[in-house]
Amino acid sequence: MLGAFANAFRTPDLRRKLLFVLGIIVIFRFGSTFPAPGVNTANVQSCISDVQDNSVYSLINLFSGGALLQLTVFALGIMPYITASIILQLLVVVIPRLEALKKEGQSGQTKITQYTRYLTLALALLQATGIVALARNRQLLQGCELPLLHKEDTQTFLVMVITMTAGTAVIMWLGELITERGIGNGMSILIFTQVVATFPGALWGVQTSKGWLTFSIVMVIGLILVAAVIFIEQAQRRIPVQYARRMVGRKMFGGSSTYIPLKVNQAGIIPVIFASSLMYLPAMAVQFNQGKADQPGWINWVQKYLVDGSHPGYMAIYFLLIIFFTYFYVSITFDPKEVADNMKKYGGFIPGIRAGKPTEDYLSYVLSRITFPGALYLGLISLIPLIAFAVIQASQNFPFGGTSILIMVGVALDTVKQIESQLQQRNYEGFLR
Repeated sequence: MLGAFANAFRTPDLRRKLLFVLGIIVIFRFGSTFPAPGVNTANVQSCISDVQDNSVYSLINLFSGGALLQLTVFALGIMPYITASIILQLLVVVIPRLEALKKEGQSGQTKITQYTRYLTLALALLQATGIVALARNRQLLQGCELPLLHKEDTQTFLVMVITMTAGTAVIMWLGELITERGIGNGMSILIFTQVVATFPGALWGVQTSKGWLTFSIVMVIGLILVAAVIFIEQAQRRIPVQYARRMVGRKMFGGSSTYIPLKVNQAGIIPVIFASSLMYLPAMAVQFNQGKADQPGWINWVQKYLVDGSHPGYMAIYFLLIIFFTYFYVSITFDPKEVADNMKKYGGFIPGIRAGKPTEDYLSYVLSRITFPGALYLGLISLIPLIAFAVIQASQNFPFGGTSILIMVGVALDTVKQIESQLQQRNYEGFLR
């Protein structure tokens, strides 16, 4: 593997791409640590330690690499783009115009990407307004009464909102630069960078609070989990497809064999994001109702069963939501009827299965059964931080498990495969042997 890295850096154009990606990552991390105009950095740092274990902020802070609570230029991170992409994927199914654009090929996909950018900026403007408003009213970091801004006037408010929104636009641009001129998917690499940025601190936090023995056990379990995630992420069911020979003019086409790869984890990380977002709604409701004189009676019930991550009821609801959203997202992104129609159109068939409706039913049958272990896998991986929190009282930003390990392993595998393909084009021995 080290030899493959050496070969990659010996190739001028490949070395140029890798160094370009590293340069973009440095710029990205700098923007994630540079405070926005008007932020009282000293007060923010003194307040952050009080909310490190607050589950309301954990996912958003994860995707921003810790930049959200520090109110930096890139405080919103990649989250607005992720949200916009998910919304557009869902709208493609229900809006005929977007569905028609998707079928137009590259030109239609370019138009959908443009819509995603516009929606990202709108969401960024909305989120920046909410975050700066909370910071100005001293409600962003609960339990801290220190002023987070030097001046709490309208001018400072507008400057911070514009700065954070512009920061999101710059992040989108940086991601597209990596995709065009570097190696790998730009947005995925930026997400990977933000997650990895918080990983060493979270890991060292286990050592400082629990000692070397617990730290060693966590490391061993973490390595086993990484190996298991790699195994399942690469697992797939290959459905064989054969194409009949066709005569077009004087040329013979077809007669080849291929397969449809159905991954065990067909939905990726999206169900975890959906479930986490829903579980944050009760926590936010409790947070904004605490301290009131006329506090509603349901607050205590929600606090016990829907906010406390170590409660079995919370874990069960979270687990079931992940399973539901896995089936929901797979049903949206993979349409057996469309695949069966395309196969029939080009003369393809599954051996032993008739083309048309029988092929559609067979694909649905296989997909529903392969999705179930994938849903269980996502649910169990996502429960690891909650179980660790209940067993060893670790932070809810537990490094091994949940969203972080899925992102790190998934993006790393995809990037390594792309570097491998680049090396194979130049007749070098690559990473995967």
